[in-house]
Parts: sequence; structure tokens; C-alpha cells
Amino acid sequence: MSRRIRTLLIGGVLLIVLAVLAVTLHVPYVVLTPGPTLNTLGKDDHGNSIIVIKGHAENSTSGHLNLMTVDVTTSDVTVLQALSGWLKHDEVVVPRDSVYPPGQSTQQTNQQNTQDFVQSQDSAQAAAFCELGYPSGLQVVALTDGSTAKGALQAGDQLLSFNGTPVSTADGLTSLLAADAPGSTASVGISRGGTKQTVSVPLVAAGGGAKGARMGISIQQGCIAPFQVDLGLANEIGGPSAGMMFALGILDKVGSQDLTRGKFIAGTGTIDAAGKVGPIGGIQLKMIAASRAGASVFLAPSGNCSAVLGETPKGLDVVKVDTLHGAVQDLLDLQQGRPVPHC
Repeated sequence: MSRRIRTLLIGGVLLIVLAVLAVTLHVPYVVLTPGPTLNTLGKDDHGNSIIVIKGHAENSTSGHLNLMTVDVTTSDVTVLQALSGWLKHDEVVVPRDSVYPPGQSTQQTNQQNTQDFVQSQDSAQAAAFCELGYPSGLQVVALTDGSTAKGALQAGDQLLSFNGTPVSTADGLTSLLAADAPGSTASVGISRGGTKQTVSVPLVAAGGGAKGARMGISIQQGCIAPFQVDLGLANEIGGPSAGMMFALGILDKVGSQDLTRGKFIAGTGTIDAAGKVGPIGGIQLKMIAASRAGASVFLAPSGNCSAVLGETPKGLDVVKVDTLHGAVQDLLDLQQGRPVPHC
């Protein structure tokens, strides 16, 4: 056998080995791709309204206020998949540890993402209520497991007083509980659906070495409206990045101004109870998803501007936002043809 043939045979074997490794060898990376986009003014895939208003008339809406998502590969990524993702403009390959932290199972990460999503919904409601001009107060967000307040308090209740003392801040309630005794029963004044009433709540030990008692509730300080908002998708989407779009959806459904005028608006961004909009991950992929879905305007947190520059899909108007109030004003300015901030 000649040297040339031997070289060709060895090269061919090596190519076959490399090809096999490329499709079978797993690498510690995940591939991110544009995910589903859902209209907060519309319905989910099961036909249920994403935002449900109870106790207040809903506006008739005509446009879109879409939240954006990013899909993450759940299976192990091969060398070939990673290389392919690096070459595509609509895929991002990142270390697996950046999505699933070391020492934390995939299930634990998903649970945390769900908690973050629910918290973002609570913040979105509080921010929307403040934008609508409702007063600040203390609201029950949830009852903890085994809470003795079950049957007396429920999510959405506004706390008004504790044993006759008015309460309006979390610190104020904590101080009153610290001075009370576990095993006693507190008289708690609340407002539920705009109706004031007083309920009796058994107190238990604070736990964790803390003094005093607790009621077994999670609370949030912020603006409170005399009606209820139910937000969906908690079992389908994770993370806090949909907060701003939920808040805008609430405003469009119960506010005095039409924020879309039939246009397809998309966007992303975290939000806190004060209405501050924060940056998120995967914004390039979310802009791609928005463009593909037909959006003409994309609301982007100012903290993501460095990632937006040079990556904006053709035909998509990316508007820079810092606060919920600013986002509302930007949408109204766009309707009037006035200039708005861009990255």
C-alpha cells in the first residue's frame, strides 16, 4: 500500500471519528432561541384571558401588547449543535451554568423562575395601580403553607389595622407583630374588594430566632386598587422579564387611554412596585421574535441599550424605556407623531 493511500485512509478514519464525536459528544452549553410571544390583552393557548379584571369594567382593546420569551434547550447539546448555534443569527450558545446554576437542579431552577414570574406579576399590578392614581397601602400577596390566617385573610386583602392600630407599611406591621405574643388572636382590619371589615387571625411564633408572632402571610407595600386583577401564564413562563408588559396590559384594560390604537406593540423588561423598568437577558432573540410576529414597536429597557445597538431587526422601532410612566408616555407620543427616546 502506497504512502498516499495510507494517508487517505487515515484521514478518512479521522474524519469519521470526528463526525461521530460531533453528533454524540455532549458539551456543557445550552442553546437559546426566540420563544413564543403572547398578547397580554388576549388569550393564552388554552383560550383563557391572560389578564382578567374583576370588579371593574374592562375597556374594549384592539391592539397588541405582547410579552416576549426565550426558549432554552432542555436536552444535552452536542458539539455539532453548539457549532451550528454559534453560526446562526437567531440562536445563542451560552454555558449551561449561566442558565442552570451549579449545585441547583433543573427542577429547582424552574421553580425559582416560576416564583420570579409570580413576583413580577405582583409588582406589575402594584405599579399599574400607582400609575392609575390609587393610594399606597399594605396588601396580602399570599398565605404561607400551613398559615393560621387561612379562612380569615386572602390574597388581595388590604391591611388597614392590627389590634386597632393603623398599619400602612411593612415595617409598621413587623413592629406590632414583634410586640405581640404567639398563641393569641389578633383583630385585623382589612379592605376586601372595596368593603372594609375586621377578621380574627390566630398568631404563631415568629420562628428563626425572631421575637414576637407572625400571621403566616406574604405582604407587599404599594398602590392598591378597589378591584381584583388575575394574571395567567404562571405555569407556562418563568422569570421576571414580562413585568412591564403585564403592567401596560392592565393599564390598557382599565385606564382612560388607549395605548395601542390597534398597533402591534411588543416589549420586555422587569418592573418593581414603584414602576422602575429593569434590564433582562436575551433581548436580541426577543426582538427577532417580535419582528417575526409582526410587531412594529418594541419597548426595550434602557439598561439593555448596549445589546440592542446593531442588532435591531429591519422595520422594528425600538423605544428606550426607564419607567412604566415613561413607557405610557412613549406610546402616547408615538400616536401623535412626537419624538420618543431610542437606544
